[in-house]
Amino acid sequence: MVQAWYMDKSADDPRRPHRREPARPVSLEQLRGLGVLYWKLDADKYESDPELEKIRKERNYSWMDIITICKDKLPTYEEKIKMFYEEHLHLDDEIRYILDGSGYFDVRDKEDRWIRIFMEKGDMITLPAGIYHRFTLDEKNYVKAMRLFVGDPVWMAYKRPTDHFEARGQYLEFLAQTA
Repeated sequence: MVQAWYMDKSADDPRRPHRREPARPVSLEQLRGLGVLYWKLDADKYESDPELEKIRKERNYSWMDIITICKDKLPTYEEKIKMFYEEHLHLDDEIRYILDGSGYFDVRDKEDRWIRIFMEKGDMITLPAGIYHRFTLDEKNYVKAMRLFVGDPVWMAYKRPTDHFEARGQYLEFLAQTA
């Protein structure tokens, strides 16, 4: 099952867990309250998994590719890692399915505090359009992930502040309704 927690305020290496002391775990229910969806799947059979196909069909995830993030596989690795870790939002949902390795998605809660979500093999997550977030590898420096989209992929990330976007406004309305 996925692990999530409130982060400390340390500026230390972002690849470390950054668990707040005392620990403040975050439940799946709390993540759902932020619009974050989670599934645990069998990554060893992703090419023929009926559960993944069912999710893709129900949620209209029609496009996918696979990215490997490590020094040996990703061109301009250092630049990409820095870019992924900059706080941003997308105008569409961000859907990632970890096929191997591990890393962290950080999302903002309703009070603008960081929640760290540890993602490892078999974890699939959907971050809603308009949520501020970022991604980093953990200290293993390796992840292989499936990227899914509704329709054609949109690779545009908008750095904070971006409250003027309709997707952000819709997300804030969602948060207000779940309060």
